Amino acid sequence: MNFTDFDFEDDLMDGIDAMGYKTATPVQQQVIPQIIAGKDIIAAAQTGTGKTAAFLLPIIHKLITQPHDAQQINAMVIVPTRELAVQITQILEGISYFTSVSFISVYGGTGGALFANEKKALTSGVDIVICTPGRMISHLNMGYVKLDGLKYLVLDEADRMLDMGFYDDIIKIISYLPKHRQNLMFSATMPPAIRKLANTILHKPVEINIAISKPPEQIVQEAFLVYDAQKIPLVKYVLQQKQFDSVLVFCSSKLNVKQLCEELRRSRFSADQIQSDLEQDKREQVLLDFKSKKLKILVATDILSRGIDIEDIDLVINYDVPHDGEDYIHRIGRTARAASKGTAYTFITLKELHKFERIERLLGHAVTKQKVPEQFGPAPEPGEAIHKPARKKHKGLRRNK
Repeated sequence: MNFTDFDFEDDLMDGIDAMGYKTATPVQQQVIPQIIAGKDIIAAAQTGTGKTAAFLLPIIHKLITQPHDAQQINAMVIVPTRELAVQITQILEGISYFTSVSFISVYGGTGGALFANEKKALTSGVDIVICTPGRMISHLNMGYVKLDGLKYLVLDEADRMLDMGFYDDIIKIISYLPKHRQNLMFSATMPPAIRKLANTILHKPVEINIAISKPPEQIVQEAFLVYDAQKIPLVKYVLQQKQFDSVLVFCSSKLNVKQLCEELRRSRFSADQIQSDLEQDKREQVLLDFKSKKLKILVATDILSRGIDIEDIDLVINYDVPHDGEDYIHRIGRTARAASKGTAYTFITLKELHKFERIERLLGHAVTKQKVPEQFGPAPEPGEAIHKPARKKHKGLRRNK
């Protein structure tokens, strides 16, 4: 199905052509007609399926072709992270370039000047606002945000927002909105909490399921069973085996991100980091350098496991095992995009072994385990994890004697 089949407004089609969009993805084919028809939507769709354009295109089309108040906020897109807000804003800027649609992104980590610009737009009116929950509530508490005329509400990556503790913030924002509006909810997974939120917000929604619970087949997945002390040397070893143009390393804590990044830099690797302690300007510059391939290695927490739209990532390394299977799929899904090939390595310690086994059950197969090179010393054996609790308890008894 081509985008010409949707009968979009001419100026919007110019933007679609300029962005190089030709064939609609499955989520776009199913979602766009329903949004144009005015239906509420609940869609299970992962990052990389084209869901951003799936909700932006019909909203822009309706704003262009239907009456609306330019002095009001007409559409609001709520997202979990500033990185995703920036990414959606960039896509919106491209596809709406030839239209008169106005927009602004509203997220934390920026200075007073940008806050003032946000206030001006939220006071005078803007067609589309892309925002994170905390920043929007900061403006709502000031009492000047014009939401009486809001027509479209989008919750993107709703499951991630709930994981990050934004449920109450979302409900608070919705309490400011008019009751009659079109609601669109997108989530990679559909746990009970998402169903509860959907029942609270949506009105007779059309349910669409495009979620792909398995990673692309072109990703080569391998794992190493390691001790903690072997992780950093093994990362360096892997990076030295081949010339990688673009490597993304995921850690489960800011401390690990900082430590690994510093060690890689000491070894003269082209590496930098993204984690929540960095100022927004620095984070944006690091991302820009990584996208342009000026920076070869990016070490990050899970704030980048979703919502990062960078193609041609050669290698993803899970320095720590993700918390669950969905996080694993999102992490390794940053590679092998746009039909390219990619590799994903996961480092597993004994305490993480059971966690990784749950991930393998979700995948439906075991991930190939590679041997740790001999120069790094003996590596743990899977059987050690079974006996570890008893051995630890015995040591404790000896200390008490």
